Amino acid sequence: MKLHVINTGFFKLDGGAMFGVVPKTLWSKTNPADDNNLCPWAMRCLLVEQGNRLVLIDNGIGYKQDAKFFSHYYLHGNDSLEKSLKSKGFDFSDITDNFLPHLHFDHCGGGVKYKDRDPNLIEMTFPNAKYWSNEAHWDWAIHPNGREKASFLKENLVPMKESGQLEFLDLAKKELFEGFSFMTVDGHTDKQMLPMIQFKGRTIVFVADLLPSVGHIPLPYVMGYDTRPLLTLEEKRLFLEEAAKNNYVLFLEHDPVHECCTVKMTEKGVKLDQTFSLNEL
Repeated sequence: MKLHVINTGFFKLDGGAMFGVVPKTLWSKTNPADDNNLCPWAMRCLLVEQGNRLVLIDNGIGYKQDAKFFSHYYLHGNDSLEKSLKSKGFDFSDITDNFLPHLHFDHCGGGVKYKDRDPNLIEMTFPNAKYWSNEAHWDWAIHPNGREKASFLKENLVPMKESGQLEFLDLAKKELFEGFSFMTVDGHTDKQMLPMIQFKGRTIVFVADLLPSVGHIPLPYVMGYDTRPLLTLEEKRLFLEEAAKNNYVLFLEHDPVHECCTVKMTEKGVKLDQTFSLNEL
């Protein structure tokens, strides 16, 4: 098995929204904001090369929305999904599986694109891939609650279904293939899936929006975007204790600086241990 970091660029979100009830004087120590209170966040995907399968976890925000939409999110950086894949020697057509932890626009928007940049011509970015979600989360996304409606965009979702490439994972089995399993959490959004990959004797966990950055390791640091913040807090506690006990490697999708980290148990609870890049494993 080989793992590759796929960087799709950066965007900005309000720091207060990203840290909920935690005061700015505290969260700005790890995630400093600009004059508009916006913090930069990565959209970092993970590519898993195993046998004849090439599995991409997440796919970034994409480019389908209009200028007004993107003006809220300040996309920046030199990376893109296509450029990053090509730097690893791959093309869109090489992807066999696109594993989608959840279906908010910054995680799945890159999976559908305009053909020749014509908004009337929609095509799947990965023509040979299965797009993996789960039925419970899919139903949650296509019948969105008022809180998440702006995050579940029809133009990202409907083409997946209509293409025939959408597949649902078995939440009882919780496995894509041997060595690639997942857990589910419900605090951020219903039935978010966190891939757990066995690699070089370690467990790599793609922590998605359960833990967006190292700045979110303290338990009260819960996003204002979460639908069930108290549940997130409990899910984080249980997961971080397990991660510390088993020395999991946490792959950070949104941290603007750090690709991976480990955590450790202390007298004051679970704390950050080490940060490093994936290729250091």
